[in-house]
Amino acid sequence: MNKAQIISAAEEYVKELLSGEGSGHDWWHILRVWNNAKHIAGYEQVDTFVVELAALLHDIGDHKFYNGDASVGPRMAREWLESQLVPEEIIAHVCSIIRDLSYKGAGTSSAMPTIEGQVVQDADRLDAIGAIGVARAFAYGGHKNREMYNPAITPVLHNSFEEYKSSTAPTLNHFYEKLLLLKDRMHTETAKKLAAQRHHFMEQFLEQFYAEWNGNR
Repeated sequence: MNKAQIISAAEEYVKELLSGEGSGHDWWHILRVWNNAKHIAGYEQVDTFVVELAALLHDIGDHKFYNGDASVGPRMAREWLESQLVPEEIIAHVCSIIRDLSYKGAGTSSAMPTIEGQVVQDADRLDAIGAIGVARAFAYGGHKNREMYNPAITPVLHNSFEEYKSSTAPTLNHFYEKLLLLKDRMHTETAKKLAAQRHHFMEQFLEQFYAEWNGNR
């Protein structure tokens, strides 16, 4: 098994599959998560092959685009990895990371038992916050024809994945239902430091948003 060749093939596969996607879950998102994961992995004792494969393949079958079916992503990843003759223990590990990666609501836990999974989950969550996280939130909201903000609709801290998946709330609610909660759900020290900076940016953004909304600036 030539690991470098498989990583390169995964890169090409995902790039072809997701290039031009307009909701914020495109190839550039994958590239940023991949780079985040490699950066974090440099400070941890991990199987970098598993980390890179999971980072590259984590969104190829995102439940948001398959009627909430969270089994699609791991299944697609398994089929592709099997086509590359990757050993079963690595396939099982990568697919378990992809299965458990997504945020599932404020009142739920997102257990990630391996350090490889924690690194990839941190890398993905970092791309959901900060300046890029703000941009992606509104890109996805526009993709789903959601209001930017509606003061009459208050945020909900969902207690189940089903509640979270079925939400159609305005984009700004998503900050309180997910994005502002991610800083305290990071696993690695590297991600925690990066998340603190990005979290602060989002707080500043919201302060400015409300000021402009209310005509104060």
